[in-house]
Parts: sequence; C-alpha cells; structure tokens
Amino acid sequence: MNIESYIRVTPDFPKPGIIFRDFTPLLADGPAFKALIDQLSARYAGKAIDVVVGIEARGFVLASALAYALGAGTVLIRKAGKLPHATHAQEYELEYGSSVLEISCDALQAGQRVLVVDDVLATGGTIGAAVQLLSEHFAVTIEELAFLIELDDLKGREKLPQLPIHSVFHY
Repeated sequence: MNIESYIRVTPDFPKPGIIFRDFTPLLADGPAFKALIDQLSARYAGKAIDVVVGIEARGFVLASALAYALGAGTVLIRKAGKLPHATHAQEYELEYGSSVLEISCDALQAGQRVLVVDDVLATGGTIGAAVQLLSEHFAVTIEELAFLIELDDLKGREKLPQLPIHSVFHY
C-alpha cells in the first residue's frame, strides 16, 4: 500500500507560497492508517518503549495509536493552559512570536524509555521545546524522535543533533 498517496497537497495554505501537506485523508482511511502504524510499530518492536509522548495536536493521534500498538503508555505535551494539574512549561520561538508547551509534573517516572512523536518536523522549534521539557524535568531516556513528515529545506533536524530522528516522509 502506498500510504504517501493519502497525503493531500494544498498549495498556498495557510498563506501564499506555502505547500501544506495534509495527512487527514490518511487518518480517515482505516487500512492506510493501520499500515502507517504497523510500519512505525515494526520499527520500535523490541525496543522496550515505556511511553510514547505526543505533541499537540496532531501528534496526539499518531502517538496514541502507536502507543497502543507497542503496549506502551501515552503522555501528552500540550499548549499552555490546557492541563489541569501542576505543569512544567517551556517557551519557544515561532516564526512570528512565541508559544509555550506544558507537561504535567507527574507525567513520567525516572528511568522510563520514551519515544517522542509529532506530525511534522519543520524548523525544530516545537520539538526542541518538547525535548527541553523532557530533559530538564524528567530522568528519562529519549529513544528517538519520530515524525510522519519532515520538511528537509527548513533544517529542523540540525537543531537536534544529539538525538536520533526518524521521519516517514521527506519533502
């Protein structure tokens, strides 16, 4: 099955000059979504992943399905103000301003092995903030950073040279 064919290309969204890669058609097709999760879970089989960490919002979908397939837990890293419990926060820069990610203070246990999942690796700002949250506040091992799509020309990977990165598709 060619799961890449389920990624819809939308030019000039959200603004002129941007080519948006929309993977919602892949999620909507049961066999295609299953093939994606099967492919990812095969990569991590036998690696003793305790928790799959998903980044808001589309990373949640991928992380939850992958965690289920691996028999692992799921932890969510959310935008500021969305978690009801005490949190650790990390500010990061966006193209036009800044944002904040948060994780519950009790989300992870020392010694856990985690896989961090998000939908797209672009400039590396969001994943960099997530890695900083995990590294500064939890004594966990980050096994890998996994993405559905990597936008190679934005060079986000270069901001994370210390960690292994896997992207299913490169554009």
